[in-house]
Amino acid sequence: MTTSPSNQLDTFDNPQPERDYTIRMRIPEFTCLCPKTGQPDFATLHLAYVPDQRCVELKSLKLYIWSFRDEGAFHEAVTNRILDDLVAAMAPRFLRLTAEFYVRGGIDTTVVAEHRTEGWEPPAPVNLP
Repeated sequence: MTTSPSNQLDTFDNPQPERDYTIRMRIPEFTCLCPKTGQPDFATLHLAYVPDQRCVELKSLKLYIWSFRDEGAFHEAVTNRILDDLVAAMAPRFLRLTAEFYVRGGIDTTVVAEHRTEGWEPPAPVNLP
């Protein structure tokens, strides 16, 4: 194999740092292991962020997400860990990570974690007629 899982998140310079804009990503193939049973957990991750000076590079994000495949993690812990790692790598103005875990034992779980840089306020929404 030419690639392998990695916990390294690479970034690149935001091409428009003077502007607030939102980057959204859907990651439908997230997997980790249940720390109690060792069975696989599957989730779709929804990432939305307003970059400041840095953006996350997509191949490194893919390899980073892959690195959880053999790790045991509770849904709440892994969602917050991913958020913390992304914030550490990019220092975005705003970041929201929504993790929608698939049904296990008749229960599905959605965990939403957010980061907001102190003092940053989103622009007012525009309502068109």
